[in-house]
Amino acid sequence: MEVVAAAVLVDRRLLTVSKTVAPHVFYLPGGKPDAGEPQEQTLARELSEELSTTPVDVQPYLVVQAPAALEGVPMRMTVYRCRLAAPPRLAAELADSRWITSAGLRAPDVLAPALRDVLLPRLVQDGLLAA
Repeated sequence: MEVVAAAVLVDRRLLTVSKTVAPHVFYLPGGKPDAGEPQEQTLARELSEELSTTPVDVQPYLVVQAPAALEGVPMRMTVYRCRLAAPPRLAAELADSRWITSAGLRAPDVLAPALRDVLLPRLVQDGLLAA
């Protein structure tokens, strides 16, 4: 499964979102590209649909390979660092949003494996995420 996602960092905190189908599991905002859709276009479309805003200053950051949290299939997620043109407002299939530090979330909420195992450690290593 191919996914494009946004790492939105403000004050060294990372924006995460949950979906109505699994409101206790938090991911990066983003989604799957439509057939032939360029990744940055996918990112803009998904952020518009999910957060009612658009990405600004989009920069490729990391490609993560990990199991998809809900589907349990292999996933390749291309992560772009960006800012948002306006404050995020939940839309589409989203249930909640949280700004997290490297401590992640408190039980019973959980982070998707790609965030927990790959992205958060890398953001900490790069000095981008607060402890």
